[in-house]
Amino acid sequence: MSDQYDVELSEDHIILRDMVRKFADNEIAPFVEQDENDHRFQRELVDKMAELNLFGCPIPEEYGGNGMGYLAHAIVTEEIGRVSGSLRISLNMQTMGTSLSILKWGSDELKKKYIPELMSARLLGCFAITEPNSGSDTVSMATTAVRDGDSYILNGQKNWISWAPVADIGIIFAMTDKAAKHKGMSAFLMDMHSPGVSTIATKAKLGIWACPTGEIIMEDVKVPAGDIIGQEGKGFGHLMEELVSTRLTAASGAVGTCQAALDASIKYACERNQFGRPIAQFQMVQEVIARMVAETEAARALVWRCAIQKDRGLINNNRETVLAKFYASRAADEVPNLGLEVLSAYGYSNEYPIARILRDGKVYKILEGATNIMKMILATDALGIKKANK
Repeated sequence: MSDQYDVELSEDHIILRDMVRKFADNEIAPFVEQDENDHRFQRELVDKMAELNLFGCPIPEEYGGNGMGYLAHAIVTEEIGRVSGSLRISLNMQTMGTSLSILKWGSDELKKKYIPELMSARLLGCFAITEPNSGSDTVSMATTAVRDGDSYILNGQKNWISWAPVADIGIIFAMTDKAAKHKGMSAFLMDMHSPGVSTIATKAKLGIWACPTGEIIMEDVKVPAGDIIGQEGKGFGHLMEELVSTRLTAASGAVGTCQAALDASIKYACERNQFGRPIAQFQMVQEVIARMVAETEAARALVWRCAIQKDRGLINNNRETVLAKFYASRAADEVPNLGLEVLSAYGYSNEYPIARILRDGKVYKILEGATNIMKMILATDALGIKKANK
């Protein structure tokens, strides 16, 4: 492996990893099953994560971050995702989808006003792209923003938005010129408590039960013109770059899911006795464990390569980010399935964590870009039809 993709952790990264692992094991793990079963949003744990500055890795110190970079962010995300898929989402809500977007394209006033508040979790954030009839085809979104003097008037509906019911601010993508298609999309920072904004919580999901998800309904919502993110009509480009950030978080969380399934399977295999010995001694169990190890390690290597490239200046490494997200999300679906084979009937019950891990792992093939979109980007790049890294 060339030093371009060197994934040896520095002492600072190791200290960070160990600190976050200890926090996750001591503060999150003891309550995660009950929180999930109760569909309880763990606001106090989000506050504790903020106290440890876990949201600040890619954010400069002047805005309340720690400036440790993208690999540090990936490590933090994996360790949180290993214990709670629901809390993993906070790393996008507070960091990549909100703070980093404001840092890249927001005015100095917006940066100073909102990023420190997100870093400290005094404000909770969300970002809203998906609509009832607009998913992967983002240009078909129906939400509009019409200029009215010193404001924009937003109307529309977003759905499947993580943290919509609890967020204080949102990055909202809307069409300022529908006829211009992708050149008519813009992004806005919207106060979620503004008149005309309402939310509806999603009642039933397969997994990540402790992460509030819902719809955002906007009816003549007035947003100050100064709260536009970037320039009018540049929103599609901002969205594509935002996804290059949020997909790293998703991929890192998927690795955490794989590690959780592997850990649970190893523990069970060493404790469960059949035919007078631990099932870990049977070759068929060892074969399954070997596949789980390989998938987890391969996914982590792709994620860390992607993060290290970003730390070295290749921020918009779309191809490598998509590759990491595609592979890690596929692994997060497959590895818990293999874990179910190891635990058998006990894995199918809620007595062991594999059932929750398996449910939560499914979401990575959907959020931040569906698996088929990832395949399309990788294939068209390889075929020379459309290069992913321009």
